[in-house]
Amino acid sequence: MRDHDRLTLALVLDSFGNRGNGTSNSAIQYAQGLEALGHQVRLVGVGSTDYPARVHRIPLVSHVAARQQMSFARADPELFRRAFAGVDLVHIYEPFAFGRAALAQARFMGIPVTAGFHIQPENITYSAGPLRYLPGVDAAIYRLFRFWLYDHVRHIHVPTQLTADLLRSHGYKAHLHVISNGYQPRFNPGDRYERGRYERQRPDRLIQVMASGRLAREKDHLTLIRALALCRNRRRISLTIAGTGPMERRLKAEAARQLNGTQVSIGFHHNTTMPDLLRQADLLVHPSIADLESVSVLEGMACGAVPVIAQSDLSAAGHFALVEHSLFPVGKAQALAAQVDWWIDHPDALAVWSRRYAEHAKEHYSLDASVRAFAKMVMQVANNQEQDQA
Repeated sequence: MRDHDRLTLALVLDSFGNRGNGTSNSAIQYAQGLEALGHQVRLVGVGSTDYPARVHRIPLVSHVAARQQMSFARADPELFRRAFAGVDLVHIYEPFAFGRAALAQARFMGIPVTAGFHIQPENITYSAGPLRYLPGVDAAIYRLFRFWLYDHVRHIHVPTQLTADLLRSHGYKAHLHVISNGYQPRFNPGDRYERGRYERQRPDRLIQVMASGRLAREKDHLTLIRALALCRNRRRISLTIAGTGPMERRLKAEAARQLNGTQVSIGFHHNTTMPDLLRQADLLVHPSIADLESVSVLEGMACGAVPVIAQSDLSAAGHFALVEHSLFPVGKAQALAAQVDWWIDHPDALAVWSRRYAEHAKEHYSLDASVRAFAKMVMQVANNQEQDQA
């Protein structure tokens, strides 16, 4: 007889192999947090140590996915049988073939299933070139995801209320559990507020502006570059865009053309180096058009960087803003430039809000709180022996 307070869970995700991918990073962090609470977790997918899947290469699609730090796993019934033997619940992260095969195997074995919604259709279409202009293409992908997976489970984890609202607007009927992906405690201010006080107050010092995330079209880093070129204080700015993706070459070319004379760094930074990098940032600009949550903003806030976030109907990140100067209309470079200039012109406000944002992130979005909420969700489902059959 199993312990109702300690579960054995299988987390199914196409690829755990690259922590530069937000979904993979969140799954690994959740696994570590769940184990710290006493649960046993089995990771099932490409890159897993104990239950590794083989890569499934799809012509053209896999190439595009790889540029977004994603890969697909090959469905393997024998792998699922081994991974699911003795588990109390299976949680599926993605609606692709691997996740659907996992759902079928779990059903056959009588194991309760929950799912997470982490792939935003708008992120797919923005990477699809001219296809994104086809009328109704986003709605069609939402319907396809429902047909593939989400109409067949009763409990879905979503990272933000915006995600829940989007799913409801597209006809999703399941019980939606709004739980932030959270951020790891290593993202914190460190000694930011003890060291270098005089240096950070100097009126002639460089202001460190940073952005973090995939270098993809929908993340709209081009607007950030254009905005900094319009800033009155552009000669006082240093820019770092941390990430990798299909837009990297274009962004570097645009920065060289528009920000000549400005210190600019664009490219990949290993996740382990990000806390130190973010502690150096004064402003974290998030110009993204489409985001289900954006953990990178939480990480920046937790390290004391003041966010300046695009307001978009397809992005949840704007709700992190605590003051009007942390928001600008999506895609509007001049408005973003005005906000960046305002923070540079008001160093005392920048110092005050740096602390407030760090404290707010710690209080409301810690990984520990998120993992405990997720554990409560899966324990309720497993202990009620719900089979989630729609």
